[in-house]
Amino acid sequence: MKKCHRCHRVLTIESPVGRREVCPFCGEDLHVCQNCRFYEPGAYNDCREPSAERVVDKNRSNFCDYFSFRDENTVPAGDTVSADAKQRAEALFKK
Repeated sequence: MKKCHRCHRVLTIESPVGRREVCPFCGEDLHVCQNCRFYEPGAYNDCREPSAERVVDKNRSNFCDYFSFRDENTVPAGDTVSADAKQRAEALFKK
């Protein structure tokens, strides 16, 4: 299920998403870092794709060749990694 990063409404679009495509509900650009499956705040350049060029404005349309629309049914990798690390740290320092 694909959702707009801005209005969070479900989109019925087919991949690939073009650079000029906009959300039919709120008019925001869709080919943006915040809609990409590689977007992860806190990662280097906020992107898990090591070959991608740096994009400064993460919520504006860009020319990234690695863009792949994020599927909302999957959990971002960073969430599972940080939750696992937190559990291990709590177990280590537990009284």
